[in-house]
Amino acid sequence: MEDRHVAAVALAGDRAQALFGVFDGHGGKGAVEFAADNMPRIVAEELERSARSGGRAAVEGAVRRAYLRTDEEFSTTSSKNREQAGGGACCVTALLREGGRQLVVSGAGDCRAVLSRGGRAEALTDDHRASRQDERDRIEALKGGLVLNCRGVWRVQGSLAVTRGIGDAHLKPWVVAEPETRTVDVGADCELLILASDGLWDKVGSQEAVDAAAASSGDLPAACRRLVDMAVSRGSSDDISVLVVQLQRRPLR
Repeated sequence: MEDRHVAAVALAGDRAQALFGVFDGHGGKGAVEFAADNMPRIVAEELERSARSGGRAAVEGAVRRAYLRTDEEFSTTSSKNREQAGGGACCVTALLREGGRQLVVSGAGDCRAVLSRGGRAEALTDDHRASRQDERDRIEALKGGLVLNCRGVWRVQGSLAVTRGIGDAHLKPWVVAEPETRTVDVGADCELLILASDGLWDKVGSQEAVDAAAASSGDLPAACRRLVDMAVSRGSSDDISVLVVQLQRRPLR
């Protein structure tokens, strides 16, 4: 099991913000454990640095720097400690700000964030896979960059199917930690947020996931179990991690 998750409420002692995240490791536990253990601290530090600037761009910039710093610090740590070396981690995080009125969602890899808005699923992240044309173009534009179709799966250097994440030192500069980020205002119609690794999304559609979570009527652990069970019943043999965040204080429909 190489997945990890984070639910850091009152981030940096501020009760008006929280950080949620799912991390999907591959090739070892070093990167995924480092990311889960350190991302909240680094995000808090970068938010503190950007506090004077304010605005959405500043917050999104802080989260971007946090991803890049996490990658850099893991690289430094792993180079000194062979037991922590190796592997990589896909990441999806949601920074809930302003007392729950704003979401800053970021992703690097193929973990995914899906919002329920008025009962309708809205994907907030796009998977970074080698099958994505713009990612293939980015990699092949770099010196030595190569994306190969291996038995129907596009892979960076014929090795890794994802193109972004923490770690994967042997595939740099092609696999990067640069996240894609968007900010969403949380209105009264925004009911819940689902963060999950690809072990769920490879078997369960976004709208299916939203419907199943809403059917749990506010019982969030039950919603997570229901989603995991759905993926397993459909043959998922991958690691599966699910976080469901209720965005309104009232019970879900």
